[in-house]
Amino acid sequence: MAEPRDSLQPWQVLTGGICGLVLTIGLARFAYTPLLPSLQAQTGLTDAAAGGLAAINYAGYITGALATAWIDDVRWRHRLYSTGLWLAIVTTAAMALTDWMPAWAIWRYLGGLCGAGGMLLGSGLVLGWLMRQGRRPELGTFFMGIGLSIIVTALGSWGFAQLWPLWSNQWLALAALGGVFFIPAWHWRPPVPAQVAVQSLATPVVSRRWLLTMGGSYFAAGWGFVISATFIVAMVEREPTLAGHGAWAWALVGLAAMPAVFVWDRVARRIGDTRALLLAFCLQTCSILLPALSGSLAAALAGAVGYGATFIGIVSLTLALVGRRSPNNPGKAMARLTLSYGAAQIIAPVVAGAMAQVTGTFHGALWVTAGVMAIGMALLASLPKEV
Repeated sequence: MAEPRDSLQPWQVLTGGICGLVLTIGLARFAYTPLLPSLQAQTGLTDAAAGGLAAINYAGYITGALATAWIDDVRWRHRLYSTGLWLAIVTTAAMALTDWMPAWAIWRYLGGLCGAGGMLLGSGLVLGWLMRQGRRPELGTFFMGIGLSIIVTALGSWGFAQLWPLWSNQWLALAALGGVFFIPAWHWRPPVPAQVAVQSLATPVVSRRWLLTMGGSYFAAGWGFVISATFIVAMVEREPTLAGHGAWAWALVGLAAMPAVFVWDRVARRIGDTRALLLAFCLQTCSILLPALSGSLAAALAGAVGYGATFIGIVSLTLALVGRRSPNNPGKAMARLTLSYGAAQIIAPVVAGAMAQVTGTFHGALWVTAGVMAIGMALLASLPKEV
């Protein structure tokens, strides 16, 4: 297929990046969340196994982050991002072909690699393109794709479940839906700079202490993100009075996330990046605890809205912050910081799934998650003032 043209307009590159996120984050990673209840009901997948598959997906994500952290050649970053676009559709469809756990593990792992490609390589390519065009290097518009991907998987899974109750048909239908987003994602990829083959590392402008402190805080953010991202639909469906509302709670997460990226950009401009991150951490912790404190529909929906409105702010603010400080290779800098985020995404689902398997509820895992988030806030508060 032809490489993207150099004459693309800003709206085309941003739209292509958003569609790329729907494929690599929505299909390859988030589709698992709304499809999990039917997967468990029809195949006998246990909570512990469900958490294990989620961890494998995030292991693929962190593998992709590791690879991204060492790739300097922009041409290779572009090729790998391009591969992730079509591989996201393949891995989604492949989930429907068997109920053999090892095969599922392979597809979830490859899906995690796709997620890293869309999130890190994609955001780095888009951010680099924005800076070369002289535009303000914010990723708010690009990260709308995360919210959109949640809405697409939520409404898609709900609608397809009404048409095709069999779990495998739902996976195939979502893969087919991905074809709609593949066309703009492929043709409007950020062009490779004509005169750049290998980009050198940017001169560090932050201290090692800053990077380690931010990495620890981002680990906590990853823990807070992944529990709801994996189990929120399952948690809602298990409440006797909430059965049947899981997909709608997941859709609310996406609806809240889409405008939130712009809100957090404005908040950061007004009070600063660190204070904005602290606020987002605090609000997300409250939203995580709501379902643990009450089994009502209002608590579940308020928690979903609060989660969607805050996790996207934490991600966009953190990645844009580190990316602006490494203008020559923002994707590589983002990937290095994301390693801590990804490590939490591997550990947390296993812990939560095991706790739910033993206790029959996710409430304990939610309280543990709130504690981890509190540690993350303490780390943010201690961030060196030099930045």
